[in-house]
Amino acid sequence: MATLYFICGKIASGKTTLARQLAAQHGAAIICEDEWLVRLEAKIESFDDFVIQARRLRAAVTPHVAQLLRLGVSVVLDCPANTPNDRAWLRSLFEAAQAHHELHVIDAPDDLCRTRLRSRNESKPEGLYWGYVPEAIFDPVTRLLVPPAETEGFNVIRHEARAS
Repeated sequence: MATLYFICGKIASGKTTLARQLAAQHGAAIICEDEWLVRLEAKIESFDDFVIQARRLRAAVTPHVAQLLRLGVSVVLDCPANTPNDRAWLRSLFEAAQAHHELHVIDAPDDLCRTRLRSRNESKPEGLYWGYVPEAIFDPVTRLLVPPAETEGFNVIRHEARAS
């Protein structure tokens, strides 16, 4: 049976790196929200712009992901599962397809994420750099993160981020 893999974690905690590892490990298709937004030339100049564009992209990929899962293809969605609303959308996908799921949660200290963010902005690593992310949005966005509660009923797998 197909599995939907999704990830909860702070900015620069390692979500995309983990998503790629999961896709390789499980032979799953991967959909990277940031990559698709870049390829679609989504106009993003603020966090609010990102939220609007991400909502549009998610609406567009929903039937595609559900169909892949129904066909038995596992999918890694590299988009933040950081809020109950995000996770409700993801639940609708795997439940509609009667697929399995895994919610991967990355625990990472703020200082490590900030260091990684600065490094990513400076070095612009191929495949991980989708555009400049100002450090000033780190705290406001991090405050929006709501770790999954046991009552949400997800199959949670925890990861500890480490300095590389």
